[in-house]
Amino acid sequence: VAVAPSDPRVVWVGTGEGCVRNSVSWGDGIYKSTDGGKTFVNMGLRDTHHIARIVTHPTNPDIVYVAAQGHLWGYNPERGVFKTMDGGKTWQKLAGGLPNDDRTGAGDLIMDPANPNVLYASMWERIRKPYVFESGGPNGGLFKSTNGGQTWTKLAGGLPAGPLGKIGLTIHRRNSRILSAIVEAPRSADPAKPSQ
Repeated sequence: VAVAPSDPRVVWVGTGEGCVRNSVSWGDGIYKSTDGGKTFVNMGLRDTHHIARIVTHPTNPDIVYVAAQGHLWGYNPERGVFKTMDGGKTWQKLAGGLPNDDRTGAGDLIMDPANPNVLYASMWERIRKPYVFESGGPNGGLFKSTNGGQTWTKLAGGLPAGPLGKIGLTIHRRNSRILSAIVEAPRSADPAKPSQ
């Protein structure tokens, strides 16, 4: 759920559970209310199945970003980071350096509170099968945009090596240079260097 900071009557709800249990329910996209939650209208992204996060622009309620994980039990193209600039009438799947395949979705997404053009996205390659869950792959990781999602750079300094799985993100409200991430990574072979 996300409320537009500039207009509290505008409420967004993403459907589908963001966890990866074999008993999770999937959704049918994103819903929008313009009357403070009294009524909602489906605004698309129906095949994303699992929306992990919605981020709204602080001053323009028509600009919204969505972190979509995609199908849990199979691969599909409607996964990744999506953006609307017209209040949900149309959506653009962002690429420009982000993984753009049927296997990698967005696990989390945050915006710099001091600069709405700065975004961080965690990308997550994952699929669940009846007896195993595959999490992580070469396309996953942490990405940063400084131009509202047009282009992205993969971050590496200080992050675990190897294919990364799910990454949860948060940013310090007073000092946006401080970013915290909880990272699923391969267990270190060296017991003196535990996995993070």
